[in-house]
Amino acid sequence: MPVQRLSLALDRAYFDWPEGRILALRPPAGTDGLPPDRTQVVHGFRPEFTAWDRAGYEVQPGAEGAFAAAYLWVPRAKDHAKALLAEAITRTGPGGLIVIDGQKTDGIDSLIKAAKPLLPDLDSDAKAHGKILWGHVPDPVPALDGLVPSPTAPEGWETALSGFSAGAVDAGSALLADHLPAGIRGDLLDFGAGWGYLAKTALQRPEVTGVDLVEAEYDALEAARRNIDDPRARFLWEDAAVFAPGKRYDAILCNPPFHTSRKADPALGQMFLRTAARLLKPGGVLALVANRHLPYEHTLAECFAEAETVTEAQGYKIVLARKPRQPGAARRS
Repeated sequence: MPVQRLSLALDRAYFDWPEGRILALRPPAGTDGLPPDRTQVVHGFRPEFTAWDRAGYEVQPGAEGAFAAAYLWVPRAKDHAKALLAEAITRTGPGGLIVIDGQKTDGIDSLIKAAKPLLPDLDSDAKAHGKILWGHVPDPVPALDGLVPSPTAPEGWETALSGFSAGAVDAGSALLADHLPAGIRGDLLDFGAGWGYLAKTALQRPEVTGVDLVEAEYDALEAARRNIDDPRARFLWEDAAVFAPGKRYDAILCNPPFHTSRKADPALGQMFLRTAARLLKPGGVLALVANRHLPYEHTLAECFAEAETVTEAQGYKIVLARKPRQPGAARRS
């Protein structure tokens, strides 16, 4: 459950929701204090989107319309947080209530510095290693020019502020692109595709007949659409944990995430490996890049009969895994 600073602030009458619609930008599922009948939840992360939808809220990957108030949960990426602040101010307008909530470890103090010149009556309360702030948009609405930088990487790719590696090509993905299996062909899955760097690299191989890009962050997938103009590419906004395409792949490319917060969580990457084994054809290959220190070897041995580390560089390891084991199949010692 998320820290319930919002419901506590409402209970203590620090502020109250005005009449009209409320915009909730990337709130964690289960956040209390958002009226279901007049809140539009905006979340681009597919698991959170699904959770809010099941809870009965109106939920969209992008904001639509104008609002009387906005609630912003601070994401870890500073530029993304600033972009959400600009969206909240723009969507509410003069007199609109802005509520900002987040953890210190996710950078709420940095966003406070950006918000103070824009919301002159900003007030705050600290609780549970975080803060909640509230203030109103002045009239006239303050200029937001320069608050949010362009999400275009130096290499010319279009990226997304909400996605991984928003400002440049990730070094691990670049290393994997340089070590794709020589005979890669057929139907491929780019599992956790981001904004499409690996998929576009693979599509340079004429033997590749198709690439499914599976990505949980909506904005990153939309950037991939703009980066890749190839009819062999298919763009799927999916939660990797429940992805079930009804087919298997000749090869899977994977640079799996290993954290959803500041703390590393190897179980997240291990889930990707188990799912990849389930989705590969018997003769297929998994091409994996991972931070060298992450403990994936046991999971690879559990899921594949063959797994070879082909190179280690810049703190990463490239692993090619073959002969996926069927779930529940016994290993030979």
